[in-house]
This record gives sequence, C-alpha cells and structure tokens, in this order.
Amino acid sequence: MMELNDFYNDGFGWICKACERELKAETNAETGHSRLMREGEAESKSPSFSNLALAKWADPAQRTLVCPRCGITELADKF
Repeated sequence: MMELNDFYNDGFGWICKACERELKAETNAETGHSRLMREGEAESKSPSFSNLALAKWADPAQRTLVCPRCGITELADKF
C-alpha cells in the first residue's frame, strides 16, 4: 500500500489524517457513546457520511486527492 503524508487508505477509501483527528476529538468530547449508538439506518431523505474526512479525487485521472472538509491536497501518484 502506498504511504502518503496527509492521507491514508483504510480499505474503504482515502481518509484525511488531520480531519480525522479533529473529528474524533470533537465526537469524544460531545458524547461518550459509540458510533453504533449515534447513527441509525440511513432512512432519511438526506443521509450523510459517517466519516466526514473521506477524501475525493481532485482530477479525472485520479492522481490528486483533496479533503472536502479542510481542502488539503496531495499527489497520490508517486511513481
């Protein structure tokens, strides 16, 4: 698996390391409940991602990752 400075792949997608740390700190401070107790089935008309730090591809060639939350970008094609 390729290693990047600002992102890591958890097998589901690329996650922004900085945003994940911030979100975990906020979540733990707000409630002591696990994610299972905070989230239900997505039956609402506007479901949301359980991980807001999930990165997106910034270009059609899928070479650059961007975090939609903080806007950090990194080249993922390091060949």
